[in-house]
Amino acid sequence: MNDPLDYRSAFELAPIGLVLSRQRQMIDCNRELLAMFGARREELIGQSFEILYPSSVEFERTGQRIAAQLDAQGRYADERVMKRLGPGRAGALFWCHVSGRALDPADPHAAGIWAFEDLSARRALTLDLTAREREVAALLIEGLTSKLMGKRLGISPRTVDVYRARLMRKTGAATTPDLVARLLEGLG
Repeated sequence: MNDPLDYRSAFELAPIGLVLSRQRQMIDCNRELLAMFGARREELIGQSFEILYPSSVEFERTGQRIAAQLDAQGRYADERVMKRLGPGRAGALFWCHVSGRALDPADPHAAGIWAFEDLSARRALTLDLTAREREVAALLIEGLTSKLMGKRLGISPRTVDVYRARLMRKTGAATTPDLVARLLEGLG
């Protein structure tokens, strides 16, 4: 019997982008993810997640953060800037909430399931930010201190403050709370 509410249908019709991965390569994805990134299934299946990132550096840094910050159940979540692929939108950057689970927390990239939510409807990316500025912006939105951001990013708290100052100049923010508000309003 072909039940219309089987697991495959639930995966395929989920209202959020879903990806199954092995060794940071996409082995399956659903329709919502394809629509979000403007891609065809054959463009993504078997490919590294790297093609969805603005740069190789951000792909590598994110992989390191995931491995270092999984919780005991193998869960991880953050907000980051991703890259669209489809015609007319290829290369367009957008804010995305990514959450997921490594199936084996001891080997974070061996296999996992990841959910992607496009945040562009409520948070546009209008400034030209560097890879590091995008990372600092995402962590500012999470409410982390310079010390915690530095630890996550592998840089000194002072260097984090330099990036924060650059973001404040680019957005015209006068204070850190003002900067966070502007980033959340889509001025970043």
